[in-house]
Amino acid sequence: KACTNHSVSLSDPLMALLIAVTVAGNALVMLAFVADSSLRTQNNFFLLNLAISDFLVGAFCIPLYVPYVLTGRWIFGRSLCKLWLVVDYLLCTSSVFNIVLISYDRFLSVTRAVSPVMQGNTKQAVLKMVMVWVLAFLLYGPAIISWEYISGQSIIPTGECYAEFFYNWYFLMTASTLEFFTPFISVMFFNLSIYLNIQKRTKLRLDVFHEVHNQSFTEEMEMISQSMTQRFRLSRDKRVAKSLAIIVGIFGICWAPYTLLMIIRAGCHGHCISDYWYETSFWLLWINSAVNPVLYPLCHYSFRRAFIKLLCPKKLKIQPHDPLQNCWNWFEVSG
Repeated sequence: KACTNHSVSLSDPLMALLIAVTVAGNALVMLAFVADSSLRTQNNFFLLNLAISDFLVGAFCIPLYVPYVLTGRWIFGRSLCKLWLVVDYLLCTSSVFNIVLISYDRFLSVTRAVSPVMQGNTKQAVLKMVMVWVLAFLLYGPAIISWEYISGQSIIPTGECYAEFFYNWYFLMTASTLEFFTPFISVMFFNLSIYLNIQKRTKLRLDVFHEVHNQSFTEEMEMISQSMTQRFRLSRDKRVAKSLAIIVGIFGICWAPYTLLMIIRAGCHGHCISDYWYETSFWLLWINSAVNPVLYPLCHYSFRRAFIKLLCPKKLKIQPHDPLQNCWNWFEVSG
């Protein structure tokens, strides 16, 4: 994903801050998962998988790219260049596929009322996680490794590090469809389906409320009990819907510019897109890895409680009933 002209980059402090936030944020998610056994549900396994890929982006991909930006040359040799490219494409793609998996899991739990037990056990969750990594590797890995041998020559100048297919429009269009367009449309579909499902259930709940007054006392008590259960589940599903709406928005903001500019740049061999805009869109992909720990686990009650347990254990003992869901308060009021 690197370009040959590094005229535009983040400042040194910002690059260091991005690395620190990405590593620390995702490390906290993984530590919480290890320290708190209550987090080890199938749903949260997918969040862990996302945190692993984003952590490696901050721990491996960005640090190796920083000297490339500062010096304008790749100083680590061709072998490490290929390894870096394979890992970078693998991690960014797996991050996208993990978002789709998380969204699909939430879609099932809301629209199909599928419980974690019905969705499968831990082994099935781990299998899905492994499949994410395998598919992410197959999308770009073989092409990065073998492209120059199949074409018979390398087009990468000495001191540069980018994929051999960097200007191959047909390959990039196909890969982008699988890496961005299809996942984005899928997440949009899941989000819209959840929204429509909640709207329908809200209307039905209001209809039931009006019918309660026409029933006998026993029937009225039974309907009220059912209504309270439905209200609790509806409230939970609304939070899920709002989180997925944020996922769609941030995912689109971080990925759409890079994907579109990459395709256009390949079509005109870099002559119609300024390096400034391409480089800016490139950094957005990595910024997404720093934002993900905030978007997903931090806004879940169980993860926030685990974070406080790790970082401020005394506060948790003093305020065992502290309202940890404040991150949703604004949405609840506006919703």
